[in-house]
Amino acid sequence: MSKKIYVGNMSYDTTESTLRELFAAHGEVISVSVVTDRDTGRPRGFAFVEMATDAGANAAITALDGRTVDGRTLKVNEARPPAARNEERSYGGSGRGGFGANRDRGNRARGNDRGGRRHERNDRSEW
Repeated sequence: MSKKIYVGNMSYDTTESTLRELFAAHGEVISVSVVTDRDTGRPRGFAFVEMATDAGANAAITALDGRTVDGRTLKVNEARPPAARNEERSYGGSGRGGFGANRDRGNRARGNDRGGRRHERNDRSEW
């Protein structure tokens, strides 16, 4: 059965072929995927390697965790399954105008309905 491995703290110069070569010394490599930024296309500093056997994957994890490659110390461990994505994601806020939309509501509750500045009053004795 195959096992997926997470490789973190990679140099941006580390390529899929470099990783394939490193991991192939410990067993059959099924796939290598260097994760890239979707906007820029640049590497994000981590990758996933899929090994054919558990024994090969465990040997690679033991041998390569903490090894320096391209000037960076790799963090290598078994990949965890991705977190379940909730279809109705909540990003916080009230949905009324985006970031900072609730600022005015709090100010009005404190008597400051002009962006945090108090009203000018003629009678200062109430303050």
